Amino acid sequence: MIFTKDRSFYKTLILLAIPIALQNLITFSVNLADGVMVGALGDAAVSGMYMGNQIQTLLQVANAGIEGAILILAAQYWGKRDTSSIRKIVAIGARFSLLVGIALTTICAIFPKEVISLFTKDITTIQAGAEYLRIVCFSYVFFCITQSFIAAMRSVESARIGLYVSICSLITNVGLNYLLIYGKFGFPALGIKGAAIATVISRMAETVIIVLYVFVIDKKLKFKISDIFSSDNLLLKDFVRYGAPIIAGQLVWATNMLASSAIMGRQTAIGAVAAMSIAGTLNNLAYVVMNGMSGAVGIITGKTIGAGKEDKMREYAKTVQMLFLMLGIVTGAAVFLLKEPFISLYAVSDAAKAEAVKYINVLSVTIIGTCYQAACLFGLVKSGGDISFVFKNDFIFVFLIVLPSAIIATVFGAPAWVVFACLKCDQILKCFVAIVKVNSYNWMKNLTR
Repeated sequence: MIFTKDRSFYKTLILLAIPIALQNLITFSVNLADGVMVGALGDAAVSGMYMGNQIQTLLQVANAGIEGAILILAAQYWGKRDTSSIRKIVAIGARFSLLVGIALTTICAIFPKEVISLFTKDITTIQAGAEYLRIVCFSYVFFCITQSFIAAMRSVESARIGLYVSICSLITNVGLNYLLIYGKFGFPALGIKGAAIATVISRMAETVIIVLYVFVIDKKLKFKISDIFSSDNLLLKDFVRYGAPIIAGQLVWATNMLASSAIMGRQTAIGAVAAMSIAGTLNNLAYVVMNGMSGAVGIITGKTIGAGKEDKMREYAKTVQMLFLMLGIVTGAAVFLLKEPFISLYAVSDAAKAEAVKYINVLSVTIIGTCYQAACLFGLVKSGGDISFVFKNDFIFVFLIVLPSAIIATVFGAPAWVVFACLKCDQILKCFVAIVKVNSYNWMKNLTR
């Protein structure tokens, strides 16, 4: 039986996936609005903000590792309805996340030019990126607090609050962008600095909303201020034991993304960096739906295994594979067909637009693999308890295949789009690993005490 007949699976998948996907879409829309509104300032501004946002990407990837640990452990405890343990797990994760945010804020506030110069040697891009990074880095701590609590709410199937938080962030960010980038209604025209200030204020608004919800409104976990400072040595050991491979895997991925930016930032093709920014934005847009569904699969997987229903999980796993393969094909076709209208949103040079077309053609193929393997390796294998496998798999692909192939292509003077394809090749290759691993069913492990 390929598709499960359990209607509760589809109902839960939709109820969880829609708010998560919409939250991701709105978060993406904030970044898209930044890119489009800053795009009116020219290629240098777009490239500078893109490079400046690489540290935000690093923070998101590292934080996603911590969130992943929270989600996987908390979702399994939610299957047992052990809310006391969930509160302690969230507190542990939030403290780790804050440490990362504070560290990155400190580095970027003191050495913004040096950080941007790691990714590109173009002087105008470095100047614009440093100008942006020097301000936007103060949003990192607020981002960490918000995402930790959103992960906590998702783990207990309260996914809608993340959507509401993102809606408020979008309205705040776009409104302030309009006022501060262009200098409307008496505000100064701050250009790229205005975009950074708008981001900081919108992150602060997000944090206020989620904190009020978690400590005042939520009735599932019933958080108290004292819970944030609570400790449990056994759960701390579990968090480190199971969270370390997740965080390490995310750091591998962050290294891959940063190295990819550095490799592409040194391409000689005119408009290569601006084109990568445009292609990356479209890739993120295409990913929001599948990411929402993959996250929903992860919650269902953790809850099902935590409740000891392994036979039911086998049934669900077959359905997930077929659903996400079909979703990947549809998404790839949509990316290919919509590339021209999307690129036209950006006021960049014709050279950058022509280069972006090539990159997006590559994405229209690789995103099929992204959809399938992300759902299988994260939604099933990692959320099912076999955390170290995903870390090992990512490590091998990034350091033995992706980065070496891209470097070799660069050394031999391959076109920029070929280098870009090398950086994305793992999205297809991982599918073969995912097929074997998922259908072995040896990834189902109950991590609760």
